[in-house]
Amino acid sequence: MADFTKRTVADMAEDRADINMGTTGSLHEINWGTDDVHWREQYQERPYATSDRPYEFYQPAYRYGCEAAFTYGTLPWSDEVESELERGWPQARGDSTATWDQVKEAVKDGWERARSRRR
Repeated sequence: MADFTKRTVADMAEDRADINMGTTGSLHEINWGTDDVHWREQYQERPYATSDRPYEFYQPAYRYGCEAAFTYGTLPWSDEVESELERGWPQARGDSTATWDQVKEAVKDGWERARSRRR
């Protein structure tokens, strides 16, 4: 299983032969710019978004979910995956002060959107 205490996808894949870092191009499919635009336009429609939190509050969570979906390959969201991602959130969030409980649904949204494009 990937170590989501690491900051980047490359760090997660270090010393892990089961994580594809590009031989088939799967991790090259991550295009955060496209996802960033999508979520910037759509986040306010999500049930967890609150009017007192700007997009930048959720942005690290969307990105984390997007990157994690590619690292985990075709695995669906599960309690195990959520637990791993929660464990890695303090590292992945960077300068964000958001707690896991505040953003876990945004992480899941980022994950699901990334997975839907792989199908």
